[in-house]
Amino acid sequence: MTSRETTSRRLFLALAAAAPLAPAASKKTRIPIGLELYSVRDELKKDLMGTVRGVAKMGYEGVEFYSPYFDWTPAYAKDVRKLLDDLGIRCFSTHNGPKSFTTEGLPHSTELNQILGSKIIVMASPGKVDGMDGWKAVADTLNRAAEKLEPLGLRAGYHNHLVELQPLDGKRPMEVLAANTNKKVVLQFDTGPCLETGSDPVAWINANPGRIGSMHVKDWSADKGYKVMLGEGAGPWKKIFQAAEKTGGIENYLIEQEGSALSPMETVQRCLVAFRKLHRS
Repeated sequence: MTSRETTSRRLFLALAAAAPLAPAASKKTRIPIGLELYSVRDELKKDLMGTVRGVAKMGYEGVEFYSPYFDWTPAYAKDVRKLLDDLGIRCFSTHNGPKSFTTEGLPHSTELNQILGSKIIVMASPGKVDGMDGWKAVADTLNRAAEKLEPLGLRAGYHNHLVELQPLDGKRPMEVLAANTNKKVVLQFDTGPCLETGSDPVAWINANPGRIGSMHVKDWSADKGYKVMLGEGAGPWKKIFQAAEKTGGIENYLIEQEGSALSPMETVQRCLVAFRKLHRS
């Protein structure tokens, strides 16, 4: 047997041995990482198309547009969708004020989200809410929206801020929303306020299996607040990611950063690098 034949035989045996491992390795679905564009809001106001191009160039796989998008025309939304398609990225969801969920506003937000390819219309603010009855009314609004959106391939969602995680009449409003909404309503989890209140983010995810379809990845520290860079604050990220992927039903992550000593674009680029390091560690 020549040396060339020996080398070829060894290569064949190595490939044959590795082949059974390939299907097992492909079983784990990689969760895409996007950017909540509020993180670069000043740039977005000046040049939306250019900012989205810059975000895609960094390696982000998707975006979440926030409430000003509601004022777009369908024609402009189609221009934005073409840009996303050309860049090979997606609009995972949108962040909305209460107007998007009204009888008059829901058809418009639905149309824009369908054009953009978004899958979740997230209520990021319910407006003024009075007491627990008020929060139950918010839950009712989300349920009604969910019923109308489901046949169209869309879902309703709710994004927590600080107020939803602070006790009111002995219970946190977010717990009331979780208990009183249809299980198909996505509980978009913002980790920052959870860390700020000293709550356990892993416990919250595990308490709501299958409902954390989207997550705002945001760190927090006692000395820098939300200006801390991702991975440099209080977040137990390895445990958070494990819970989100094992129990939470996570479909995509969205980095949200409320500023740092660097420019917004530099900041979100650093956050993406940090996310990749944290997620694989």
